[in-house]
Amino acid sequence: MKHIWSDKATPKRPEENRQRSAERRAVALPARLTWKDQRGTTRFATVVTRNVSDFGVYVECQSPVSIPLFRLVQFQLEREGRVCDALPGTLPQGRILGAVYRVTPPSASRPQGLALRLMIDPRRTAVASEDTRATA
Repeated sequence: MKHIWSDKATPKRPEENRQRSAERRAVALPARLTWKDQRGTTRFATVVTRNVSDFGVYVECQSPVSIPLFRLVQFQLEREGRVCDALPGTLPQGRILGAVYRVTPPSASRPQGLALRLMIDPRRTAVASEDTRATA
């Protein structure tokens, strides 16, 4: 049996060289998450949306929830939050399917955070942005 050992760390790209596919917008809007746990029981959590983009959302949970990575969740803004100008065109429409791709544990100064990748067809987003440009 051969054991391969490498002491070289994987080089990381500098932050300034990273380019996001969509602009993030800082917001503070109430929302709701719905998912099924491992037993199939439907669970709910009231969250605060901290930033949004066309394909992702970062939310903070006031009370910690147990959602594993890659769990599919339904994300929905509360009614009063749907009229914000900073939202991408797909968010005010109602429930959106998303996957949990990062869980930030709670600390003394910050509540638990969840990063969600929204399951939105990029072609649908392109059509929505063209409609917005046509009316502007």
